[in-house]
Amino acid sequence: MRPRLFTRRSILECLAAAPVAATAGCAASPAVDPAAAWRAPGAGERDPRRFALAHAILAPNPHNRQPWLVDLVGKDEIAFYPDTARLLPATDPPNRQITVGCGAFLELMDIAARQIGIRPEISLWPQGEPQPNLDARRVAHVRFAADPAVRRDPLFAQIPLRHTNRVPFDLKAPPTASDLGEIVGAATGAPITAGIVTDAAERAELIKLGWQGWTIEGHTPRTHMESVRLLRIGAKEIAEHRDGVSLGGSMFEALKATGMLTPKVMADPDSFGAKSSDSMAHKALDATPAFLWLRGADNSRATQIAAGRAYARAHLTATKLGLCFQPWSMTLQEYPEMAALYAATQARLGASPAAPLQMLVRVGRAKFAGPAPRRGLAEHIRT
Repeated sequence: MRPRLFTRRSILECLAAAPVAATAGCAASPAVDPAAAWRAPGAGERDPRRFALAHAILAPNPHNRQPWLVDLVGKDEIAFYPDTARLLPATDPPNRQITVGCGAFLELMDIAARQIGIRPEISLWPQGEPQPNLDARRVAHVRFAADPAVRRDPLFAQIPLRHTNRVPFDLKAPPTASDLGEIVGAATGAPITAGIVTDAAERAELIKLGWQGWTIEGHTPRTHMESVRLLRIGAKEIAEHRDGVSLGGSMFEALKATGMLTPKVMADPDSFGAKSSDSMAHKALDATPAFLWLRGADNSRATQIAAGRAYARAHLTATKLGLCFQPWSMTLQEYPEMAALYAATQARLGASPAAPLQMLVRVGRAKFAGPAPRRGLAEHIRT
């Protein structure tokens, strides 16, 4: 058998398969299994709060930062805080996207609690909404009230199956109008409005704007390096960090060992590695049969939380329907270099900075990509 050569084509093929390979081989690592949290979450937990939180930590969140801290208060309450050490100051300077991720966390917690006969009583921002940035104030205080009449949520079963998929979607088998309508219905509710874009011309415009946003982020040093610093290349790094952007599997291990794929290489936006990544991202974006958008009635922290909860429900619904999601958030980011594209994207979808888009998401069909690493429940509970 001839040895495999690392050619330009083989590297591109490897990068194209990156989301599928993201956790491949990690379970064999001698370190902590980064996918362990996804298997039977909450199994063996006697405290209903811990059961619910074991599901909440599987929530989607930007750059897989998992920015959630919890205090267990008394016998039936929790205090939920943002982890301010895990913000994204370059790409998300007002911490809006992090707040949306906190909303997704609360939604999954709520769904899981109801599965075991608990009605969470959620009080948002009990110390006031932090502006212009998140700080140490609580996102929410939650009381877990036993309620035999509480209704179980049928989306509960989808929590450990949900994943983000960054590959090209199948343009020959687009989502049906019925499926898209169900997703919109799952996401819609005051103060959040949802909609779908499937028209070819409108999709083309969003793809054009989206690619321009990707390019700006990749060629703005501080935003580009924020992502580079969160690259986890190979099983050892993935198991050590269990967050960020994971690239795992035998090919990535080999590329890392030969020095062809390292943070230093990826730090140069004009390097072959970075351009290969760009090529694969562009290919995925082009293969988008539908976009989902979520718009808020305003841009308060409460609305951002509502957007996260709506997004979580929409994503769980898509999972039930056999569809995949990938947020495409570059042009919704609020830093100076992105301002023109931010305004153009808001205007195109009938939003404004005062009542902006909170999410823009690729929707389609693709093979299962595998779950993103999770740090585990113990990393999120302080007391």
